[in-house]
Formats: sequence, structure tokens, C-alpha cells
Amino acid sequence: MSDLELPVSLFTCPICHSLLQPARDTWRCDGSLHPKQTSHPFDVARQGYVNLLPVQQKKSKAPGDSQQSIDARKRFLDAGYYQPLQTLICQQMTQLLAENRAAIEEDAQPIRWLDIGCGEGYYTQAMAQTGLDTLIAADISKPALASLAKVSKAANYLWYQQSTDTKQIDTKQIDTKQTDTKKAAIYPVVTSAAHLPLRPYSMTGISSIFSPILPEAFAAVLQDEGYLLIAKPDAGHLASMREALFDSVREHDSDKFLPALAPYFELIDTHNISVSLSLPVEALTDLLTMTPYAYRAHTESRRILLASAETKPFITEAKFVVYALKKRTTLS
Repeated sequence: MSDLELPVSLFTCPICHSLLQPARDTWRCDGSLHPKQTSHPFDVARQGYVNLLPVQQKKSKAPGDSQQSIDARKRFLDAGYYQPLQTLICQQMTQLLAENRAAIEEDAQPIRWLDIGCGEGYYTQAMAQTGLDTLIAADISKPALASLAKVSKAANYLWYQQSTDTKQIDTKQIDTKQTDTKKAAIYPVVTSAAHLPLRPYSMTGISSIFSPILPEAFAAVLQDEGYLLIAKPDAGHLASMREALFDSVREHDSDKFLPALAPYFELIDTHNISVSLSLPVEALTDLLTMTPYAYRAHTESRRILLASAETKPFITEAKFVVYALKKRTTLS
């Protein structure tokens, strides 16, 4: 039986922690762990995402990235400026899964991956083409998940578009040209990284691309010897841009989270990558908008920087570090 026939084994209700059954229109828990056996429904938005973020887990009315930031990031990433990082991440995923694929296939276990803090899905869409069975795209921002779900739906990647139950397949959305390629079933979920609505030990791997690192929460949903892939800005990332915006520049400490991960995960590989950027004013504006520099920088410094790019492209360098870790079988 395929993973798509057993989605109930993956998700739990964010309110009562009972098993949660995905469906095309409404996800519903069985209420088995609720004192009154109450079943909680979660409607699927028209774009294709489901909101599993209860009000009590929100720290603001509209948590996560704004629509303006999401739109700017989508334009910037779609222009290919960070494509080398996207390629490296997918290469690392493929390599990690290949090393463990024999054991996975022997046990007939599907490959399930969680992309935490997925945003609008630039990296998620590429991950979906690495041979995964299930890809859970999670973010606290509802506008980001709406954007990701819309793109995933257009590409026929949503979970109900690939269901083996023909009653759940939207035949109008099927593109026959894509049926020869294996597609990961994407589940776009609005949720908090600290309160993942997932069954313990259910994930083969987790990716956190410029997103929160929560060692205990990640370890709880990862299977034994499951993988954690992390991407962070490296020392010197966008140095010339930051120097133009701030009087004092504090360097990125990319490794600072590793000690907190050590009791749960073993570091198995590290990769550094640099990308030279030549940015016209439109791209530079988007880059500023999608980063914290948009509100941290002085207005005048920002104006001067953007004015300089109106006559010639602004030159800077993006530097990233990608960490591959494996969950310890015996936590120390």
C-alpha cells in the first residue's frame, strides 16, 4: 500500500493530537484523544493549503512573512540569483537519500520529507523532483503557503491530485505530459515549527532553509537515523550591501546552533557556496525587501544604496553554508 493511501499515519490534530485524516475539502481528526471524543475539522483553502495553526499558537494576528516580502522574494528567486544554492540543496538531498535508499526499499518504507519554513516554495518545488514520495511544506505564514499551494496545484503536485483513489483526482488538472515523471505529493500546511502536527518518528528527513532550528521538535518527528539539512548565511554574506546600509556590521555566526543540535544529531557534512551577484535596481529592491535589512536599515542609507544601482548594477556576493546531519539513534 502506498504512502498516499495512508496519510492518516502522518498527521495529528493540532488541538487534541488525535489522528488527522487529510481529504480534498476538509481534514478531520478522529477525536480519539479528546476527552469528549470531539472531532476537529480543518478546511482546505481554495489554493490547496490547510491551516493547522490554532489561534493559541499565534504570536500575532498575521504571523510570518508579509505578502510584500513574499512577492519580492518570489521575483528575486525566480530570476535565478540563488539557483546554485537550490541545486546544492537538492544534490545533498539526493545523495543522503541514495545512501539510505537500499534500507528504505527493503523495509518498503516511503520517503517522507518535511520542508520547515518553506516560504513561497522556491526550494520546495525543486525538492519535489528528487524522488520523494511525500513532501510536507510547512510555514507559519498563510500568504506564503497560499503562493506555494497555487504553484503546486498548477504543477499537479498537491496530494489529492496524485491520490490513487480516482474519486479524489481532479481530472481537469492532470497534465498527461507529466505522468511519466515521479512527483512528490506536496502537503502545504500552515503550522508552527514548535508544534508540528506530525506523528512521531514519521519523517525520513527535514530541511530548514534560513528557518528556525528546533532540535527537540525536529528529533521528535524524525525516524531513527533520519536526516536534517540546514542552510544558513555564511560569513561575508552580502557584505558590501550590509556595509552600505549599516555603520557597524556584525558578521554571521553560521555555526552557533550546532552545539544545541549535538545531543540529537551528528554532523556528517558541510558545504560552503558563494554566488557573485550583479543586481539592477529592481532586483536590489527585492533583495532588500525580502531580508530583515528592509526595516533595520536607515531610510537614507537605503535610498542612497538604491540610487547607486540606477546607473549601474550593484555588485555583491551571496555566501551560504549547508549542513547535513543525521539523527542519533541513542540520544545523549
